[in-house]
Amino acid sequence: MTALRKRVLELLWAKGRPTGAYELIEAVKLRESRPVAPPTVYRALHFLMAQGLVSRIESLNAYVPCAHPERDHDCLFFICSGCRASVELEDPRIGGLLAEDAAVLGFVATRRTVEVEGMCARCAEASAA
Repeated sequence: MTALRKRVLELLWAKGRPTGAYELIEAVKLRESRPVAPPTVYRALHFLMAQGLVSRIESLNAYVPCAHPERDHDCLFFICSGCRASVELEDPRIGGLLAEDAAVLGFVATRRTVEVEGMCARCAEASAA
């Protein structure tokens, strides 16, 4: 784990919400007090994803730290369209269903990520008020 990889992971944990690569680049520049090229941060993100420490939320083009990096699991994200918060949930039933459907199609899945967009309880309550 290089210093930059560790810094990117720390920043993701500190942000507490899905964070885009360019926002991470700016945060690293501020912390390091020196310019950081985009490919450098992208390489760090790809390494962290390969290690199972970070997931990419495709619909937001953003990254989050994995809630359970010690276990290999399918990613199921609930994403609030109001505040952009996300929650990662593990549900082996969904992974099983996806595997069954893939087998029926003769499809070999290499990565499974499910994203559900909606409103978190706080935003839904504020919207109703």
